[in-house]
Amino acid sequence: MADERPIIIKKVIKKGGHGHHGGAWKVAYADFVTAMMAFFLLLWLLNATTEEQKKGISNYFSPTSISSSESGAGGILGGMSLSEVSALTADGLPPLQPQEVQEGIEAKEATEEDPTRGSRAEGQGMQDEALREAKRAEETQALEQTAERLKQVIQQSPELAQLAQNLVVEITHEGLRIQLIDQDKRSMFASGQATPLPHTRQLLAKVGEVIQSVPNAISITGHTDAAPFRRDDGYGNWELSSDRANASRRALLATGVPAGRVVTVTGRADRDPLIKDDPDAAANRRISITLLYSDISGQIRAPEKPIAPIQGGVFGN
Repeated sequence: MADERPIIIKKVIKKGGHGHHGGAWKVAYADFVTAMMAFFLLLWLLNATTEEQKKGISNYFSPTSISSSESGAGGILGGMSLSEVSALTADGLPPLQPQEVQEGIEAKEATEEDPTRGSRAEGQGMQDEALREAKRAEETQALEQTAERLKQVIQQSPELAQLAQNLVVEITHEGLRIQLIDQDKRSMFASGQATPLPHTRQLLAKVGEVIQSVPNAISITGHTDAAPFRRDDGYGNWELSSDRANASRRALLATGVPAGRVVTVTGRADRDPLIKDDPDAAANRRISITLLYSDISGQIRAPEKPIAPIQGGVFGN
């Protein structure tokens, strides 16, 4: 008898598309990328920091560097003595003073509140330094052009061409220094006198005309040689160098240089010789006119640490 059971045919229809729709793999992948970024950042820090910086970082994250105990009297020391606070410092470092402990805790708390504060401050410092370097490079280029223009003016002037040997122009760490120096056969001032000679006035006039094209502040310094000079009234090399510097200032102002650009007028007597091996050399008698870099003149105009006034007179109350 034939088998009459029905034949059932099962058809499986495969749908197109991906077989995984969950997002768990994305979380895992993000964790992996974060871990790799942290790993490469660690490698960079290990390569970019010095041993001293590594030690400082290690001490900062050390749980025993600063105690947060509030036992006893509470507060910053938490009932501990100064010797106990010192015992918590890292090996090889001097004991911390209470104020240093307080500053350390405040710095740590500030960093915990804003972990990016340190990196932002470091980035800002690097940016400021880059701006200062760019500013100085720009000023150096302008000062070099001024120096070249001054040399050309002197060489093209028939009455001053012979004074080229009396003019020394150079770029220093302070700015463009223009020096009018004495020669054995030609001086800028009469011996013992603070009044510029006629050719010195002409030279100062040319200098004044050229330096008007740049805005840099000006410092003027007078120098003498080491030959003893002292009048009966006590007038000596200190007074002479100062008076010659001030006379040079007046000569520059007469050419149209604004008075506000002059920030210092000083006399150094024989304390800064140009020819150090020969203190009596004629070249040591000179006037230095320096066009200052803006950061140098800024320090002169507004010193970072002004001297606090003395309270109660010189000898106190």
